[in-house]
Amino acid sequence: MRNLHVLISGASIAGPALAHWLTHQGCAVTVVEKAPALRPGGQAVDFKGETQLSVLTRMGILDDVRRLQTGGTDQEIVDADNRRQAVIPGEFTGGALEIQRGDLSRILYERTARHCEYVFGDSITSLTETGNGVQVTFERAAPRTFDLVVGADGIHSNVRRLAFGPESGYVRHLGHYYALVDIDEDFGAVPRMYNEPGRMVAVGGPKAPAFFVFASGPLDYDRYDARQQKEILARAYAGMGWQTPAVIEAVRHSREVYLDSISQVRIDRYSQGRVVLLGDTAYGNTLGGFGSGLAVVGAYVLAGELAAAGGDHRVAFAEYERLLRPYAKVARNGNAGPYLAPATPMRIRMRNWMFKYNFLLGLMMKMSDKYASDIDLKTY
Repeated sequence: MRNLHVLISGASIAGPALAHWLTHQGCAVTVVEKAPALRPGGQAVDFKGETQLSVLTRMGILDDVRRLQTGGTDQEIVDADNRRQAVIPGEFTGGALEIQRGDLSRILYERTARHCEYVFGDSITSLTETGNGVQVTFERAAPRTFDLVVGADGIHSNVRRLAFGPESGYVRHLGHYYALVDIDEDFGAVPRMYNEPGRMVAVGGPKAPAFFVFASGPLDYDRYDARQQKEILARAYAGMGWQTPAVIEAVRHSREVYLDSISQVRIDRYSQGRVVLLGDTAYGNTLGGFGSGLAVVGAYVLAGELAAAGGDHRVAFAEYERLLRPYAKVARNGNAGPYLAPATPMRIRMRNWMFKYNFLLGLMMKMSDKYASDIDLKTY
């Protein structure tokens, strides 16, 4: 595949993971990323099960990830008077191996930057397929032609919109929003989470210094406007007890805030001609617990099938989908919103009871590991 030139949109996890494999196979790879640079920090992501750890080993990055792992941190669920109601064990939220998204992205970038081209601060504006490739125009760069284009740019994928159609046809809002906020204030040594019906706020936990989940219908706002996002959080959490007013005040002075819907991608096919979708773009389920693992496994399979097919994208894309769709079915089920922000006091108590009775928790963790390993990896 030494003459294959591939454009990847997205420089978070799935994109650089695919770039790793394609450059090792001799492809010329360009990665375009809308952000002006790698995004630091971000929420913790995790890997679980033998399959996902095996892919990290085959990539040669398992030791690097272990070196920067955050380690599962126990989190207390408290009531309005700060009395402990239950404890979420770190191994439940952190899987077998947990790392900050920004650290994982940096590991992948450093492994690939010398072998492929990264273009930051730019975005694709059009895709026109011809008999020999895909003509691509950009917001800033000059037009170019590539043999293949990969959308690895998340649930709100620009590539999927251009190649498949509007987001509304493929992304289903699941009735909740979440926010990750980088606050400076310290709300205690122990990570804590507090609920009122339809709302959750957590501080010091594994996701971010401040983490929010709240029930809401679709909201109209600019995802790149931090001021708007802070105002939405202030309205959503008005009147909530516990330390919430102080946390919201800290949010007002925060440097970074990320607010997005809890949504699920539903798409009938992963490819359209010479364009293929990878990671959350194809099988995302926000806060579903499998995103990072699906991204690296998907990248391994997609690159491996392209190599096995000698660069014939029609054969490779069909086999990639045949293998990945059953594995990615875990992302088609479940909704983290009602679990993290139960709608009634009774449902909050029922959720807490699960963490008090180890047999229920153990069963959930065994099922999670089973789903994470439910694919037979080829050796390409």
